[in-house]
Amino acid sequence: MKRLLDIMFPLAVALAVLGLWQWIVAAKQIPPYILPAPSAIGAALIQNWSGLAASMLATITVTLEGFAGAALAAIALAILFSQSRLAERALYPYAVILQVTPMVAIAPLILIWVGFEHIDRALALIAGMIAFFPILSNAAQGLKSTDFNLLDLTRLYGASRWQTLIKVQMPSALPALLTGLKIGGVIALIGEVTAEFAAGSGTASGLAWRIVESGNRLEIATLFAALALLALTGILFFAALSLLEWALLRRWHESAIRQP
Repeated sequence: MKRLLDIMFPLAVALAVLGLWQWIVAAKQIPPYILPAPSAIGAALIQNWSGLAASMLATITVTLEGFAGAALAAIALAILFSQSRLAERALYPYAVILQVTPMVAIAPLILIWVGFEHIDRALALIAGMIAFFPILSNAAQGLKSTDFNLLDLTRLYGASRWQTLIKVQMPSALPALLTGLKIGGVIALIGEVTAEFAAGSGTASGLAWRIVESGNRLEIATLFAALALLALTGILFFAALSLLEWALLRRWHESAIRQP
């Protein structure tokens, strides 16, 4: 019952907002090129579904590629940091520099270096660069937060570094790592969208380019439809990663065990 209410309340709020939106547009006679009604957005979504669905698929594909690359690189580097304090001191500042440098400023350079003929590769790279640091910082913090008593116990029993990493440190770091993956997955989508806006070219085929294209043509209802699909894509990413978190932690970690 509680889970049903958790779903129904947000849906009720969404329906109320859409109903109020529809009424305001009709009552105030707001022109559709300024603010289209939800009914007009729905009609534009149906009318342009094939193109918008293809753009949504392109956005998801590129974001997944960037996110997967960022996750692999970040986890590998976090493991290196947990095994070598020298490596952490030498390399971590550069990860911070990558994070604090505005990606909007870097994106045009990456697009030029990679080439517009490989636009999807450039977009995936930018998405991965934005997702990299949250995953790295959470994974590194999780690996460093392993209970020292457990580490002392593994040494007492003569466990190797590899055994300690796999059987003690990685399970201990899993909640923090999964949190980093949830954050990284969502902002990887933001990075992909940022890169498409920076590309400023029809060579990109994702939802962000559809938004730019619709705005240039003053097809505002189509713009809102693409924006809605973009928001839905972000929700799907977050939901999938939350489901993964629940599946891996539900049997043993306090954060995933439902309290009575």
